[in-house]
Amino acid sequence: MTTVLEEPSTGSVTAPPVPRGRRAHSRRRHGAGFWAVAFAFLAVMAFATVPAPLYVIYQARDGFPTFTTTIIFAAYGLGVVGSLYSAGHLSDVLGRKPLILVSIALELVAAVLFLVWNDVSGLIVARLVTGFGVGTLTATATAHLGELRVRATGREASAKGASVAAGVVNLGGLSLGALVGGALAEFVGQPLMTPYVVFVVALVVAFVAVLAAPETVGRPEERVPYRPQRVQAPAGKGGAFWTAGIAAFAAFGVQGLFTSVAPSFLGSTFHVTDRLAAGATTFGVFAASSVSQLVFARLSQRAQIRLGVVLLVGGLVVLGVAAVLLQVTGFIGGGVVAGAGVGLLFRAAIASAGALVGPEQRGGVLAATFLVAYAGLTVPVVAVGAALLVLPTLPVLLGYVVLVAALAAVAGTRLAARA
Repeated sequence: MTTVLEEPSTGSVTAPPVPRGRRAHSRRRHGAGFWAVAFAFLAVMAFATVPAPLYVIYQARDGFPTFTTTIIFAAYGLGVVGSLYSAGHLSDVLGRKPLILVSIALELVAAVLFLVWNDVSGLIVARLVTGFGVGTLTATATAHLGELRVRATGREASAKGASVAAGVVNLGGLSLGALVGGALAEFVGQPLMTPYVVFVVALVVAFVAVLAAPETVGRPEERVPYRPQRVQAPAGKGGAFWTAGIAAFAAFGVQGLFTSVAPSFLGSTFHVTDRLAAGATTFGVFAASSVSQLVFARLSQRAQIRLGVVLLVGGLVVLGVAAVLLQVTGFIGGGVVAGAGVGLLFRAAIASAGALVGPEQRGGVLAATFLVAYAGLTVPVVAVGAALLVLPTLPVLLGYVVLVAALAAVAGTRLAARA
């Protein structure tokens, strides 16, 4: 049976039937809103990785060690986790649009900080603010895209397509930011300013576009007491929730490697110092994550998970062997293959978590899942930075690869069994 959804109602009285012309207008408006939110999601996520190929420039200018790079990156992860914990679920109560607009505003503040305060302390603060914005956005925009799409088409089944779109935009934005940052730094003057100016413009456009998008969540009539986001499974579904969370943790563990220390590793071990090459490497990993979701979208979820695990683990093995043999092509290629696996595993994890509850709780459950995922983006990278203070680069890298591959294999296998 096809379910047709109308504008949300916060009252207890059944809404009267909506005239056909108004219904068509509503669907067009929600369809336009879908693309507005998708663009905003893309712009914010792209801005999050703009600094990735620029770290080597900051490092050369200020002379700080690789460990400092991991601290700057960790500030971003801390911001994401803190925001998800404190505000990631609030869109279920306050509405999707206000949280998305706050997120874009935070990214604009971060962009200004990068422009006017770009020593180490300024970079840490700017990345912390960037993380706050991303954490506020991810679960909110993912839920909003699904709701907008259902209201635009009038079919609940279209939520699945919106889930794929959200995953592609999320990881595609991360890939685009690194490429744009590297390209602008390589070919345009003032490499530590121009990328941020470009994204100030993009974020302003995104803010205006979202202002015109419709809301999909009605505010409750009675005030709901505030409480931080709990990293807690829905009642009776603990196993499924934590399986999805650990799979997302492992997937983001791969991404963390290529947005923090991988560009420095390319420079120090493979002597690849070209800014565009550093950005293109990160772009390749994240782009593969997005493309794989589109290419294999017709496969069943179980088949996608199994393929994702094979690609992720296989890619990491190739990366590790290439690092030992000093083969830069294998290192990058292995990262791209692993990235393709990340896309499939991450999308399946988010879809699995979101399906555990109804719409009234979906934002909170997605926020909790993203909270676990972003811990995977942060904690292992900080551990790598600390280990590099006392150990050579190669054994640290190999240990990281083994840990992430093992987590992905175990969690992915369990996730496939539940699909």
